[in-house]
Amino acid sequence: MKIDNINVDNAVQEVKSLLSQEKDLSPALRSAIEVILILVTVLLNRLTLNSRNSSKPPSSDPDRKKKTTRGDGTKKPGGQPGRSNRPLEPVADPDDVQVLRLDLQSLPPGDYHAKGHETRQVIDIDISRYVTEYQAEVWLNASGERFVAPFPAGVTASVQYGTGVKVNAVYQSQFQLIPYKRVEDYFADQLHLPVSAGSLYNFNEEAYRRLEPFEHWLIEQLKQEALLHVDETGLNIGGKKHWLHCASNALFTYYTVHKKRGKEAMDQAGVLPYFKGLLVHDHWKPYFRYEQVIHVLCNAHHLRELECAWEQDNKQWAKQMKALLLAIDKAVTEAGGKLAESEARAYRTRYRTLLETAEKESPPPDEADRKEGQRGRLKRTKARNLLERLRDYEAEVLRFMVDERVPFTNNQGENDIRMTKLHQKISGCFRSTKGADMFCRIRSYLSTCRKHSVSSSEALTLLFQGKWPAFMRVGAE
Repeated sequence: MKIDNINVDNAVQEVKSLLSQEKDLSPALRSAIEVILILVTVLLNRLTLNSRNSSKPPSSDPDRKKKTTRGDGTKKPGGQPGRSNRPLEPVADPDDVQVLRLDLQSLPPGDYHAKGHETRQVIDIDISRYVTEYQAEVWLNASGERFVAPFPAGVTASVQYGTGVKVNAVYQSQFQLIPYKRVEDYFADQLHLPVSAGSLYNFNEEAYRRLEPFEHWLIEQLKQEALLHVDETGLNIGGKKHWLHCASNALFTYYTVHKKRGKEAMDQAGVLPYFKGLLVHDHWKPYFRYEQVIHVLCNAHHLRELECAWEQDNKQWAKQMKALLLAIDKAVTEAGGKLAESEARAYRTRYRTLLETAEKESPPPDEADRKEGQRGRLKRTKARNLLERLRDYEAEVLRFMVDERVPFTNNQGENDIRMTKLHQKISGCFRSTKGADMFCRIRSYLSTCRKHSVSSSEALTLLFQGKWPAFMRVGAE
């Protein structure tokens, strides 16, 4: 490990060597110096971690480089040659048509006749309140008995909010992650509607209740899928640590929240105990307790850990293994998703040979170092732990070579869980478990709909109209 061109590892080893030669140091002073050396090593290890060699997000990188510009600035603004061009197209049914009359008196003398129109369209939006009043006829018979025309379904109060208000409120708070207060401001400023935070909560709660059948349907779909990505992340609820769990793939997304991170929480979600397909994850141990699935490990995590082993510990084998995994991934992509058996066998041989070489560079701890009375597994370095994982879980690491369904990384799962982290950045935390449950179920619905090319606004409109998207109806049949 180097900091400002200073080899910290060598410096620490030199101090330790000098300590071993000093016979006159008191035990207390020797222990104090050893503790300081440990703290220096731990702190420097953390200091040198970044998004390239760990799971830390890019936003936490020190001296983060700004995005590069387009170049020298010689290109003209706007679309460049060769881009996919989607210009603004005129609509066939404009909402308002205004005919512009020509002042014939302004024309030079001569004979003229009409020749149609030249059209131009201005596409704009009209953000305004729209109030519908229903006037139900009332008839009385000779006995004074009243008969009132029925109101439309759902119109139950003298004054109430309509579907459009609910859709916009839930869309902004649950999809765009805007806090209630700012949604209140939007309705007040743009629409002149006094929608309170209590009403916004009630809209979200109604969506949550309506989506209970969807959640049952979603769980059944996920159980039958061939491949799932799983991931989890910390969640702050009322100032206490909780965990948000996600099971997803290219078609479905399912979020749940629980006080615990392990198998108890995943069992309660109701998917993994019954799932028997390919399970892509980051090698978190509780996932391996599901023995009925075929495990797949995320190589994005391996690449970051290999980068760390190379940068911090100067392990040559880690640099070579990273290059090998990237080469295999490229070969798989060029082959259309799956390598021929002979090519896969050759890469597997290179993989094993490299790990055998790594044994010399990152050996296991010496049993002679075991202290008297010490039991259990001796502590390994990070590089050694990574080596043993790559060796013991070879099939799970390299499964992407031989099965075209298997991805190289768990990026699908990480992407699906990323928006929950953004929610915490914006709002800080959830005030209650109920609020977190509402967020999870509504986001599960909106994310799944978008994966089926149903926009969030359309999905919420269908929900409040008591209808389901077409992909759910087809699935039900």
